[in-house]
Amino acid sequence: MTRTRAEAAYLRSAAAFKNPTLDLLHGRFAPFVVAVLSVVFTPDRPAVAVADAHVEVAEAIEELRAAGIDADDDRRIPAGSAREICRGWVRVGWLGLQIEDDVEVYRLSAHAVGALEIAGRAGGGRARVSRSRVRTLLDAVERLARDAESDPARRREALLAERAALDAEIAALDEGIVEPLDDDHLLEEAENVIHLARELPADFSRVAESITAMQRDVVAELRRDVRPTGDVLREYLERGRQVMQATPEGRAFQGALRLIGDPEHIDDLTEQLHAVLTQPFSRLMTAEQRSELDAIARRVEAGVQEVLTAQRRASHVITAQVRTHDPIRDRQVDDLLRGVMAGLHRWSQTRAPGRVEPVRTLPLADIGHLRRSLSDVRPPGAPEPLASTPDGADVEFDTVDTRAWGGPHYPELEAYVAGLGDSFDLATAFAGADAQTRRPVDLVGLLEIVHRSGLVETDEVSIVEAVRPDGTTRRFAFGAVRAQSPTETDADD
Repeated sequence: MTRTRAEAAYLRSAAAFKNPTLDLLHGRFAPFVVAVLSVVFTPDRPAVAVADAHVEVAEAIEELRAAGIDADDDRRIPAGSAREICRGWVRVGWLGLQIEDDVEVYRLSAHAVGALEIAGRAGGGRARVSRSRVRTLLDAVERLARDAESDPARRREALLAERAALDAEIAALDEGIVEPLDDDHLLEEAENVIHLARELPADFSRVAESITAMQRDVVAELRRDVRPTGDVLREYLERGRQVMQATPEGRAFQGALRLIGDPEHIDDLTEQLHAVLTQPFSRLMTAEQRSELDAIARRVEAGVQEVLTAQRRASHVITAQVRTHDPIRDRQVDDLLRGVMAGLHRWSQTRAPGRVEPVRTLPLADIGHLRRSLSDVRPPGAPEPLASTPDGADVEFDTVDTRAWGGPHYPELEAYVAGLGDSFDLATAFAGADAQTRRPVDLVGLLEIVHRSGLVETDEVSIVEAVRPDGTTRRFAFGAVRAQSPTETDADD
């Protein structure tokens, strides 16, 4: 049964409205989405960190609600937090998530870029039918006809006519005949350039997204491929190197890259745009038009970089997948996952609905004694028994008194200090002590005892000699300290 023209047109229209671009413009919150995306993402800022985007979207929501945009009886802002709104835009295909320099960023999808461009054209007024637009169309048709012409004689005739026109224009300039264009005509030309440039970001995004989609398809095919790794290695590595040729958008971009990919061409384009903005007619342009005209070169450069980055990323991912491709292991993992899903399905049918208690810790296995070394194959045993001494043998003990190496002899030091009076020099007192109480540690103990009774520090330096329990001596230098009774300290104050 054949369809009527109206039915066929309706089906085409219905399929078109399933496109995320028209879905964005046709949705209930379309003005909010277009406004926020146009504020967060600009030609000079195509990628925004996820955390920054959430903060900026939240600020935009607060500003709109403060302005009364989202009333109780007229909801114009979607419910939820800024993070939930952005994640929703990712699900419907308006935003894309990428990792750039180890940072997760949002990027506008080609559908969102196209929707913003359509909204910008509609909000800025309808494009005028001007001489510039008509000439652009005629030049494109003429160039198409000339490139499609296969007769050498006719192509030569067209080229000769074009050369004759150029020679006539050069001759007129040599004679000083110049026909300056009026400002209105130049303004039309500039508006036409801006109109053409607005479509470039969406075109670049479509190329990058087509490469990413091809990358996912190749990885999915590789995972389904059951051939040995050696058989698929060369084929998929070649596809990774020729990733730009794998999509129609990529092949078209390569043709355009020959015109705009050279940095010198970008520099020339920038200089030409700056020269145009210095002309008198540019005063007739709005500030927004001058800004768009000035940003064309940066848009082109950013678009080329976006596509080349997507190409490098796709080649890297495909190559990495090929190098780690193991059909046997993949099948084992797939079988394991299918078994887990089947077990969960059976469990969900037998268990009553409700909350599932999570497994917080894994059970510990009692594995007994672990071997500490693999060098000895014999099992670990008990240590060797201690050797017994012969009957009647004398046991030798160490005659060294290890207590002499302990802490200060506080009782002896306190008795010694009690006989020195209320005031004395710490270094002199330490030098007059017995050898048993002139160890280095006793110097610290003597200082502690004097500190409890009261002491005065001076600017002089005292030097004492301490005797260790083994007879060796050590010399110590410290700030001079004079012991003083509390009564004398109060009298000095």
